[in-house]
Amino acid sequence: MLNVPSQSFPGPSSQQRAASGGRSKVPLKQGRSLMDWIRLTKSGKDLTGMQGRLIEVTEEELKKHNKKDDCWICIRGYVYNVSPYMEYHPGGEEELLRAAGADGTDLFDQVHRWVNYESMLKECLVGRMAVKLTALKDYREERRVLNGLLPKRPATDTPATESPSSPSYDWFQTDSSVTIVIYTKQKDISLESIIIDHQDGSFRAETIMKDYSFLIHIGLSHEVQEDFSVRVVENVGKIEIILKKRENTSWKSLGHPLEMHGSFIPRKDRGLYYRKCQLVSKAVVTPDTRLFCVALPLRTHLQVPAGHHVYLKLTIAGTEIVKPYTPVSDSLVSEFKEPVLPNNKYIYFLIKIYPSGLFTPELDRLEIGDFVSVSSPEGSFKISKLQELEDLFLLAAGTGFTPMVKILNYALTNVPSLRKIKLMFFNKTEDDIIWRRQLEKLAFDNERFDVEFVLSAPALEWNGKRGHISPALLSEFLKRSLENSKVLLCICGPMPFTELGTGLLYDLNFSTDEIHSFTA
Repeated sequence: MLNVPSQSFPGPSSQQRAASGGRSKVPLKQGRSLMDWIRLTKSGKDLTGMQGRLIEVTEEELKKHNKKDDCWICIRGYVYNVSPYMEYHPGGEEELLRAAGADGTDLFDQVHRWVNYESMLKECLVGRMAVKLTALKDYREERRVLNGLLPKRPATDTPATESPSSPSYDWFQTDSSVTIVIYTKQKDISLESIIIDHQDGSFRAETIMKDYSFLIHIGLSHEVQEDFSVRVVENVGKIEIILKKRENTSWKSLGHPLEMHGSFIPRKDRGLYYRKCQLVSKAVVTPDTRLFCVALPLRTHLQVPAGHHVYLKLTIAGTEIVKPYTPVSDSLVSEFKEPVLPNNKYIYFLIKIYPSGLFTPELDRLEIGDFVSVSSPEGSFKISKLQELEDLFLLAAGTGFTPMVKILNYALTNVPSLRKIKLMFFNKTEDDIIWRRQLEKLAFDNERFDVEFVLSAPALEWNGKRGHISPALLSEFLKRSLENSKVLLCICGPMPFTELGTGLLYDLNFSTDEIHSFTA
């Protein structure tokens, strides 16, 4: 293993560090935008300094290239000369230099896990790290995994107490179906815990257990029909995937193992997996915000948990660009719903279009029927935080409203202990308020819910609250229903809003356990 810099990333004094765990961008010079970088990579200029050669890089050689004008970084075994990219990096030069001459994989994953570095830095590739070859796994062991049993861990492995118990799986068949059964040994499993993709001859089922991921990845021995069903027995942590045979023949085996089959690893070590989703509708919500609806592939099962995000990927000017977005419900109020589009087959996004941006204008130009790649979900919010709550306060600015949508829907429907749910929604003008009519109707129909709109640049006739997030606004808004009520505060918006707001919440004596901040 290569030595990784021991200091935290981003650094304590870095412009990229935020109290809420997010990051801020560093102002770039004129002509140093993402599109400018893409143009440079396509100019034919030698960005590696290797004159087109790819080399095998030793750890000793990597360590020599640790300066601004000679900076090599290793990410997942590949070495890149990032010196030409220094001035184009939104996080600033300091962040890149923290991994100079070293393996920056862990540092990269902390901040940029969603970035497609292979595409962004492909013209900076120096070569691969020189590593010792490891012995191939015993074929008998591979067969044991395929038959649903994970090999027992050696005594030197990490103690089982540090991670969930290793899952296992089995399968059985009838004349017309094949059932794959996953035994998670966990009791908090739901339909959101299993992600299934069956496409291009590959059957992939990823089970999420706390911060770990168990993967079944096989090439099925026979063809199956497009539709399948999934059932979860929550009290025993069992997942059943029922596939329909295309032909009523007996299967001698389930299939053959594919990449990473049977692996049980931390989620952060599992690469992002994408599937192509088709745009089925696009609606104007505010002058610069759209509600996009994409359809999952027929052979996909994916449900995004409340407060979690996915990554959208588009190819722009020959380069894959990726951005994170939090899915929303199709509406807040039943009369605004579209009953023909069930939520388990469609994903909705509220996205602000930035005319001078690179990604969102391209997204807005998509026609109905076009495709966009959507990743599996990620996020740290636990819906269990809402159980037994008595007061829920939501602070949102602009499209920072998106994680609040599913949380609000869930809380009103599934948390009877809640006495009050209050949303303070910050925007610039009245026209910028997302789903204003729905929020007002929801507050009118449900006595447990209140909403307050705060505008920073309102028209003269605006009678509501004005200004920005402040101690005065929050101290009045954050009043508990009872003196010692169980409370949770969720906050999301642009980074300055979230940083300032989180600090103010601490100043008002709310504890870390009572605050959850999202990064917009």
